Amino acid sequence: MLEPLMTVLARTGLDAVVLVPGANFRRVFRKDFHQMERPLAVIVPREGSAVAVAPQLEMGSFAPIGFPGKVFPWRDEQGYMGAFMAAGEALPQLREGTRVGVEGQRMRVFDLFALQQALPGAEFVDIHGEISKVRLHKTPEEVELQRKAIRISEAALEATLAEVKVGMTETEVERILLRNLFSQGADGLSFAPIVAAGDNAAKPHAHARPDYHLKPGDALLIDFGGACQGYCADITRTFFVREVSDYDRAFYETVLAANAKGREVSRPGITASDVDDAVLTVLEQSQFAQFARHKTGHGLGLDVHEAPQIMRGNRDLLEPGMVFTIEPGLYREGEAGVRIEDDVVVTENGIECLTSFPRELRIVG
Repeated sequence: MLEPLMTVLARTGLDAVVLVPGANFRRVFRKDFHQMERPLAVIVPREGSAVAVAPQLEMGSFAPIGFPGKVFPWRDEQGYMGAFMAAGEALPQLREGTRVGVEGQRMRVFDLFALQQALPGAEFVDIHGEISKVRLHKTPEEVELQRKAIRISEAALEATLAEVKVGMTETEVERILLRNLFSQGADGLSFAPIVAAGDNAAKPHAHARPDYHLKPGDALLIDFGGACQGYCADITRTFFVREVSDYDRAFYETVLAANAKGREVSRPGITASDVDDAVLTVLEQSQFAQFARHKTGHGLGLDVHEAPQIMRGNRDLLEPGMVFTIEPGLYREGEAGVRIEDDVVVTENGIECLTSFPRELRIVG
């Protein structure tokens, strides 16, 4: 159970690592816990037994994971510091001069303060990226769950498009999409959907507006994903409402060409930077170069954004089992935006594109 974390310790040379609820915790222990006002933490030392601090009300869920170490539960009326201090006393090897790795993008400040009191003299180091490598290579079972989430999401999108009409608001389309995601079998959302039309589509992370009505010629950008047992889909398609101008058609076709280039060049042994460079070069050599704003993609799994980051400067090699997005976009502020996003998994010889929803320009409404 703790082998992935022991590998992290061996790779980093640290004396211990701490996990809090989140995707890394779920990947290691196969159990999800919410992050609330009640801290829960697992401390795994390089030498000696692991310990855990857990709220008493979570023990019914925590005990079944078979944690291989001593657990220090605490009750609300007692507060958590007594349990943290007891856990620290059970780890005498973690004292002055030792270094402890934590998840800097996940751990809250008050979690860290409690650990600092429990392990006085220890230095705490942010190794979020190193810890997250436990999720970098997906197992076939994990890929299958993502494949299922994607199939559900694509069916929901097709059902939603059948209902889109001129005059609908963005929030009406969003509600239809959410209804269809759950009716198709999603057991959660990867993230709150982005449904953006017209000038709102030029905002990469827009929010649906209740007072904007779809009109002919609008770009309609939908970025969304259902989840299956915690594993995420992340798909973006851009449509045009009722009609499309020649300029917008060329705008769309440029993004489509960049997406195709990303799928063409991705394979094991090249770097994430190589993929991003190939995709961005298509955009930068077009007449729309000034409208490119972001990298090509990101890893996808239990988190909707995780390693590897598909961006220039990331020299990490693509390896079999990595799942990531290819999502070039162009955004004309105040006018329109286009993004086309696919999810792919690296294989021994290339990639498999997990998304199959058509990419060709489509008129709706």
